[in-house]
This record gives sequence, structure tokens and C-alpha cells, in this order.
Amino acid sequence: MGKNLTTRSEDYSKWYNELVVKADLAENSGVRGCMVIKPYGYAIWEKMQAQLDKMFKETGHENAYFPLFVPKSMFEAEEKNAEGFAKECAIVTHYRLKNDENNKGKLIVDPNAKLEEELIVRPTSEAIIWPTYKKWINSYRDLPLLINQWANVVRWEMRTRLFLRTAEFLWQEGHTAHATQQEALAEAQQMHQVYTDFVQGFMAIPVIKGAKTETERFAGAVETFTIEALMQDGKALQAGTSHFLGQNFAKAFDVKFANQEGKLEYVWGTSWGVSTRLMGALIMTHSDDNGLVLPPNLAPIQVVIVPIHKTDEQLDEISTQVNELVKNLRKLGISVKYDNRTNLKPGFKFNEYELKGVPVRIAIGPKDFENGTYEVARRDTLTKEIISKEGIETYIQDLLETIQTDLYTKALNYRNEHITEVNTWDEFVDVLENKTGFILAHWDGTPETEEKIKDLTKATIRCIPLDQIEEDGICVLTGKPSTKRVLFAKAY
Repeated sequence: MGKNLTTRSEDYSKWYNELVVKADLAENSGVRGCMVIKPYGYAIWEKMQAQLDKMFKETGHENAYFPLFVPKSMFEAEEKNAEGFAKECAIVTHYRLKNDENNKGKLIVDPNAKLEEELIVRPTSEAIIWPTYKKWINSYRDLPLLINQWANVVRWEMRTRLFLRTAEFLWQEGHTAHATQQEALAEAQQMHQVYTDFVQGFMAIPVIKGAKTETERFAGAVETFTIEALMQDGKALQAGTSHFLGQNFAKAFDVKFANQEGKLEYVWGTSWGVSTRLMGALIMTHSDDNGLVLPPNLAPIQVVIVPIHKTDEQLDEISTQVNELVKNLRKLGISVKYDNRTNLKPGFKFNEYELKGVPVRIAIGPKDFENGTYEVARRDTLTKEIISKEGIETYIQDLLETIQTDLYTKALNYRNEHITEVNTWDEFVDVLENKTGFILAHWDGTPETEEKIKDLTKATIRCIPLDQIEEDGICVLTGKPSTKRVLFAKAY
């Protein structure tokens, strides 16, 4: 199984696109801008989904499901939200087709089947969820309302790339309602931390926590919290966002509750989400020129065992021993595959599992069988060791934990080496063009300067880091006073 991948140094974008397809994660579909997520790719997404779902439920959230379609009048109710997503909307105008009398076998839109009100295919669900909340919320006793949904959404992107930007994608979106501003803000911050814990702990990707600038906020939000990750090519990727919505949507949809004194008040809201874009982050943070590198926590197959044999008798002997090992590893909660296909050579299998990023590969041949050993290979470092079969299960368990930690440390070191403080415009441009990565620089706080820097360099303010201390400085572009550095980068 030849990989024939373009190298990252040669063409990072081409390397990424080839890897997604050759590792069997996803492919382009017959619908322009949409993807088919293949079983191996979907298995990774399912592991992400399962862990996130567990974390959401541990913080008191319940799952529900809301319609795919949003009546146009509802969509228009919160002006900023409608305006923010208008250019990406797909719209249903008719509900029936009919035979074309002039062209047999062809269908055309039935002009008599025009909808009374056009339907928006959801780009996000606030506009259909908040009118529902109006029916569900009457009193302070109904609050907080903590709902999440796993769904697909459509944003009519012109330039698409598998996982990173597609016209339809999968995600989760949380939507909560609260009695007080403090509760809603605490919820938005809590979910921001849940995303941080998940991306760092399970995906082994370090992130910077921050708040978006006013121009980069979610349309209709008062505050947007973000986690920003750095890919191997020095570009940033927004890995998750949590929004404090204030009372904007409650006022737009007239969602009120009777407080303990019986007085009617508007509720306070939040929304938060991550999507299959995380798959792109996973690939671009850890993988190499040989293929995928997956952190054990999210690998569909954590351990693969490949027998090396010349005769059927040797295979039978090896299989008897391996079947016991497989059973013991599974008892420890380790996902393991024994690849005893006889129509493929071991070298082909090694190549296949290297490309697919399986964290640990165990090989056993007749000599290993005689010596009571296994050859254990790590995907992340491409190193091999000969390990005694006595205590192999504990060794593998510890090795998987080590790989998970090492992948995070490696990504963290790369990220930290690519955060640069600059004080002048010349330094800013030089780092952006030659070193790449995150830039910490002073900004005068105006949308005009933010936009001008973007026009001049294609770099955007990724966030205002939450841990950034105040310091007197001057804006790198305008020279006007500034009290805090913000994080710039070119981004996906």
C-alpha cells in the first residue's frame, strides 16, 4: 500500500487533502462542497462525540433535536444574527417537482407549489430554538434550561476543504436560558472550559483561551469566548466557541419568565458549539509525511497486531497466543485489532496502519514466539522495541498513556516556540512572513485598525487572551495607546 503523499514542506495544503482521502477519513461527494465521511473518519468523530456528550451531561445538559428548517420570519427576528448568516443561507422556496412536458424524463419546479413562507436551511439554530423556549419557559422554576443538540447545518461556502470548510457539516450546538446575567455568563465560561479540557486532554492539542473582538463575535452575541490552536504550518484554527448572548434573543423572540416576585423579565442566553472541523485540527496538529498520527484517546484502533509467518501451522500457533493477548487488552478497555489476513504481506499492513495513524503496532513472528517476545512499534516516534510477553498488557497500557502525553507536549513546544511578541510594524510583518505562528502585539482597540491589518497582511485578531496582563504600549500599526496585547495570526 504505497502512501505517495506530498510532503508537508513541499505543499502543506496538498499534503492535507491527500492524507484525508488516502487515510480513508472522507471524500468529496456528488454534491458540490459537501463531503462523505467514511467509516474510519466517522469512528474518530464518534469518539469525539461520545466524550463531549459525556462532559455535557456531567455539567447538567440534556440532548434534544430541533427542525432543519427555519421560517424566514423567525430567521429575521434577531437582526444581527440574520445579517451575519444571510450570505451563507440555502433557501427552500417550493415543495414539489413535476414532469417537464417538453423534455421527457426531466423534472422541473412546479410553479404552483411555491411555499407561502420561504424556509431557511439552518446555518445555526437560535432562530428555531428560541421560539420553542418561549413555549417552555414561564417561571423561574423552568430555569435554567440546559439543552444541547447533535445536528447538521448548512452554510453555503464557496471555497471548501474536507472537514475544515464544507457546505454541510456536523456539529453540536448548546443553547441555554438563565434567570440572571451572572448565571448565563458563568455557563458560557464553563462550556469554554469544557472545550479546553476536551481539546487538550483528549485531542492532545494545546489551545489559547480568549475572547473575540467585537467584529469577530458570533452574530447576535454580547461576548464570544474562543479556543485557538496552532497548526504545523503556522496557521491558527478556531477549535471551539462559547457565546454569552445577553438578552438579545430573548427580546427578539419575547422569551420572558416570572421571577420570584411575580415580575416578568427577559431570560439570559448562551450558545456554544464545536464541529467536524476538529477533525481537521486533529490531522494538522499531529500527522507527518508518513500519514496520520492519532492520539490514543481518539484512535478507533489503539493497537494493531500483525502476525509474521511462512506456514499455516505457524499462523495457528501465533493466533492461539495473540487471541489471549487481544482478550486481555480488551479487558483493560484498549481497542485492538488482530490483522491475520493471509492475502496481504506484513509490509503492506505496516504501511496501511502507519498511514491510518494507529498508535501502537505489535508484530510477532516465529522467532518472537519461541523467545516469548513481541516487537512493539510506536506510530508517533516510528521507534521499535522488543518486549517480553510477560507483563505486555501493562506495558501497552502505560505506552498508550505516554504517547498521549508526548503528543501534547510536542504540540505545546511547537506552539510555544511560535508565539512571538512584537512591538513594531516591521517586526509584525517579518514574523508573519518568515516565522509564522501567533503574534502578540498591541492594538488600539478600533475595528478600523483591525480591518486595515487584515487587508494588509491577511492576519486577523484570533482573540484577546484571557491570561494577558495589562501593560502600557502602542498599537503596532497606528502608534496609538494600548493597554493589552492581542493574539494575531493567519488562520483557517
